[in-house]
Amino acid sequence: MITERASVSLLGTTALLFEAPGELNLGSQQRIWALARETQEWPEVREAVPGMNNLMLTFMRPPRSAAELESLEARLHAAWDAAEALPLEGRVVELPVVYGGEAGPHMADVVSHTGLSVEEIVDLHSTPIYPVYALGSHPGYCYLGGMDPRIATPRRKVPVLSIPGGAVSIGGAQTGVSASAGPSGWNTIGSTSMCFFDPAQDQPAMLQPGDMIRFRVERIVK
Repeated sequence: MITERASVSLLGTTALLFEAPGELNLGSQQRIWALARETQEWPEVREAVPGMNNLMLTFMRPPRSAAELESLEARLHAAWDAAEALPLEGRVVELPVVYGGEAGPHMADVVSHTGLSVEEIVDLHSTPIYPVYALGSHPGYCYLGGMDPRIATPRRKVPVLSIPGGAVSIGGAQTGVSASAGPSGWNTIGSTSMCFFDPAQDQPAMLQPGDMIRFRVERIVK
């Protein structure tokens, strides 16, 4: 039996990316959280940043030779093999969402792809409690797990130049909420007024890995 192996690649000269093998799921992501916590204590590591089924390490003292890099990769693989799921217990945050209409300009595309009605899509989207897997893309943005596969919809072939902060969208098998205005290739189905990032706060990002989101239907606009 051949076991799929994690991959390690350099990001310039001051960072590397560890990519876990296998499909993305909560158990694997919890092992990424555990690996991040361990590697953050390594003397050469400046910051350990968990992503979606991956971990970026930035260095205070980067590997300076092929031998040093090979040694670091071996340590990473060994740490991953030994890592156990770390169940971070965060807050459950409820987000009021207006679905459809001007707030959800791509709802019709999700309806067309899935064959479901607007009401069915809203019900399937608002039922789960979504764990926050990682932060990324832009400040405060949360990558979420747990979306019902029945409403999975491919990303848009032509990205939208700007969607507003608070846009609730579906991209492939994932859903997320934009923390600020910007371009996106995801399908926006609704909007929330919640603020996800405030640089004036001691902790600028409202949510952290391990927190959970519940979407509450405020209203549906057709």
